[in-house]
Amino acid sequence: MKTPIVDTHCDLLSYLASVPGARADKTEDIACAIPFLKAGNVKMQVLAIFTDVVPSSMDFADKQVAHFEAIQNAFSTDLERADTDFLGNIEDQNKTGILAAIESASGLANETVPIQTAFERLDKIISKTGRLAYISMTHHKENRFGGGNYTEGIGLKDDGKRLLDYMSGKKIAIDLSHTSDLLAEGILNHIDNNSLNVPVIASHSNFRSIWNHKRNLTDEFVKEIILRKGIVGVNFLRAFVDTEDPNGIYEHILYGFEKGAENQICFGADFFYTVGFPDIGRIPFYFPNVENASKYPEVLATLSEKLGHDQLEKLAFKNAQEFFLRTWK
Repeated sequence: MKTPIVDTHCDLLSYLASVPGARADKTEDIACAIPFLKAGNVKMQVLAIFTDVVPSSMDFADKQVAHFEAIQNAFSTDLERADTDFLGNIEDQNKTGILAAIESASGLANETVPIQTAFERLDKIISKTGRLAYISMTHHKENRFGGGNYTEGIGLKDDGKRLLDYMSGKKIAIDLSHTSDLLAEGILNHIDNNSLNVPVIASHSNFRSIWNHKRNLTDEFVKEIILRKGIVGVNFLRAFVDTEDPNGIYEHILYGFEKGAENQICFGADFFYTVGFPDIGRIPFYFPNVENASKYPEVLATLSEKLGHDQLEKLAFKNAQEFFLRTWK
């Protein structure tokens, strides 16, 4: 029997909401299209609701929520909303369970509306999607909540503190994958200083000690996620793995095991719509060994030379499964 896969981040929803003629099964467009998910035995896929720091951020988030609801009906033989029962029996599932997440809280509140709007919209999105896996406060840029991963010297802002306070006890993780280092530090300190019940993860980040990129985690933040029993989803994007070496993805995974993240490491491939991407230096976006969601069995097969069966299962699905089941209790 194939090993089931849980992946903690892809951008299928923003593709569906922004690209004319987009379809969830269009393999020529996006590497997490449904046929690829099926071929890779992906049994749970987190679908990010991505927004930029723009006035229309809330509208774009709403479009993605609508697509999350719509694809369950359009592809009912392939997809199912992931809940506790689904996840608890993931090895027996015939469909791919889908779960929503927020990538940049600009989708909850743009830069001008009252902060209460963010809380009201968060509850509304939960009611429509069933639950949220996590919230990333920022993407690349600074917003009202804090500093993004390409900003310097900007940490946790007052609205970010208010959002964390509101999230406490709601069984939603806070995601460090797109924070500035200063924002990540501020998030951890605010959680600790106020005894908040907010799990901490990095849904799609690699290890900065292996590849020095701002999108990757420092060893300090890796230790914090281990301490807090979160998860770290390994990102397949060449820019964050190693721009020259396709075997870099295995180095990141093995480094995670070496650093004590055996019970935290999982997959967070970050497949997104790449057509027309302005930075041509990023092409190819993914090396062939991880170019789409069908490649997970090959990745596990390669790693089987270094990792045991139990370790491979933890990476493939058990770490993420156990994290979410524990969080949703």
